[in-house]
Amino acid sequence: MSEVYAFIEAEKTTHNVALLCRLLKVARSSFYAWLAGEKARSARKAADDALAHEITVLHFASKATYGVPRIHAGLRRLGHRVNRKRIERVMRERGISGVTRAGAGA
Repeated sequence: MSEVYAFIEAEKTTHNVALLCRLLKVARSSFYAWLAGEKARSARKAADDALAHEITVLHFASKATYGVPRIHAGLRRLGHRVNRKRIERVMRERGISGVTRAGAGA
């Protein structure tokens, strides 16, 4: 749905927003709500990029062995209050993964 709203945003200088929304079968209020949230989305992306940098530094320092639990612990030691699931999402989106020991339980 975000692509539809981005298209409306790009075309609103040449066409009426109400017409575009009607043609694309989206509520005009939904488009304006999406538009109002743009600032929050860009701030979240910037925060995620900064977090990804911190994660990359810790991951590199561990010789690319640390996974989510140890990265989370390392960030907490540095004074960052961040949810483990957010760290997991940022690492997954950027392809950062730890090393898993094979045969640990056998």
